[in-house]
Amino acid sequence: MDVPQSSEAAAAVVVEPAAEEPDPKAVAAERLTFFADAVIAIAMTLLALDLFAPKGTEDTTNSALLDLMWRNRETYIGFLISFYVIGTHWSSHHRIFRYVTRIGGRLTLFSLLWLFTLVVTPFATRMLTGEGAFQVRFILYAVVQALSGVFFLLMVREIQANRLYRADIPPDKFSNAYFGSGALAAGFLASVPVSFYTTNAYDCWIVLPIVTALARRHYQRRIAARAKAAGRGAA
Repeated sequence: MDVPQSSEAAAAVVVEPAAEEPDPKAVAAERLTFFADAVIAIAMTLLALDLFAPKGTEDTTNSALLDLMWRNRETYIGFLISFYVIGTHWSSHHRIFRYVTRIGGRLTLFSLLWLFTLVVTPFATRMLTGEGAFQVRFILYAVVQALSGVFFLLMVREIQANRLYRADIPPDKFSNAYFGSGALAAGFLASVPVSFYTTNAYDCWIVLPIVTALARRHYQRRIAARAKAAGRGAA
């Protein structure tokens, strides 16, 4: 009769440790990033769908077709402006969220509000390129884009305040995000009162971000010079 070898069998059994489950907050941060990328891609696609495509016949000449496109140039200009704005938002989002490790605070709420403004951008673009009621159309577009910049700033603040980022994030990431999105929002907001006096209020969307970019570059050079001077003093 075989004697059961309970002690030897128990010793031979190797119990492997259970696989560590991923942090739900980290998974949520990754899913939120993917979701934002998908929404932005859809918003850009909707912009292209609204582009004016001139129709002609066999008798349509090249000059006639180009003239028709020129008369609808506002549509193409509006597309370029909105594509640049959404692309700038995506780039800023990518530079920050690559260091985000978890979700917390009101980050999800502000992210959804930010995405809402981007989804509304194609509609605001159609309004902007319409005819008549210049102030209403212009202000609607400017307010949507200004809110987009404000919500993104609130997202960055939530990430920074709740320490939702990796330890190896470069120190200038947050300052660059504040400068970039802040300048974008300020440019659109500043154009609103200007639109009541001139239709050249579009210039505010170009001038203010350029001035802010130059100021940011000057600020970064001063910080680098101070750090360099401090390093020499310590040596």
